[in-house]
Amino acid sequence: MKVMFLDESGDHNLGKIDKQYPVFVLAGVVFDFKYYSEIARVLIKDFKREVFQDDKVIIHTADIYRNRGAFTKMKESDFRQAFYKKINELIANLNFEVLAAAILKESHKDNYGIFALDPYLLSLEFLVERFVFSLDKSGEKGMVVAESRGRQLDNQLEISWLNLKVKGTRYVRPERLVEKIADFKIVKKSEIVEGLEVADLMASPIGRFLINKETKEDFKIIKQKFRKGRQGQIIGYGLIIFPGNGEEFSSRLLSS
Repeated sequence: MKVMFLDESGDHNLGKIDKQYPVFVLAGVVFDFKYYSEIARVLIKDFKREVFQDDKVIIHTADIYRNRGAFTKMKESDFRQAFYKKINELIANLNFEVLAAAILKESHKDNYGIFALDPYLLSLEFLVERFVFSLDKSGEKGMVVAESRGRQLDNQLEISWLNLKVKGTRYVRPERLVEKIADFKIVKKSEIVEGLEVADLMASPIGRFLINKETKEDFKIIKQKFRKGRQGQIIGYGLIIFPGNGEEFSSRLLSS
């Protein structure tokens, strides 16, 4: 059994697009469920106890960047450097695969106008599709765990999931999707689901790469974990960029 945890970076609003961050990224991390339950969760809890003396701390990128809650000590240079070193080592050592979908919101809106689909729901379709491809290859079944975004958005997500089960995707028939993905859950961040915390750490570095900001060590680690094609291709396999064919990003990935 495989499990894919989902978290996002950026907002799904197409009405008012942030010029400083005009992308939406939905990141998925795919774990073998037994490995996740017995090893990954233990390593993440050990990391929290070592750094914070508390394994109930929730790792959240927004809190890290804004020095909030348990991350107020990020203002201290020594703590900040030690934190990033240790968390990068943790992520590098964990065994998982990254699937991510990025919507270039301005191009999406320009190309499709009033018919432009919600970036989150469109990204979900892309990731579910690639997850099914991975499950086909491994011969396993899977489940999807998404982070709650509030009652209204969660309702939309549930409806979108039901729609995928009825209609399938462009390349995956509904029968195949239902056979391969056994369950879909939405859980709150407060429930402390370590897989969602890992997914959270993937989304922002991918977004930074897409808007051409300087990439850091975290993105170099993520790049190694992307799902890849037979010739090592990332674009279209582990990272789906819409709209466009991703050629610009392929060359930048090689040099990042």
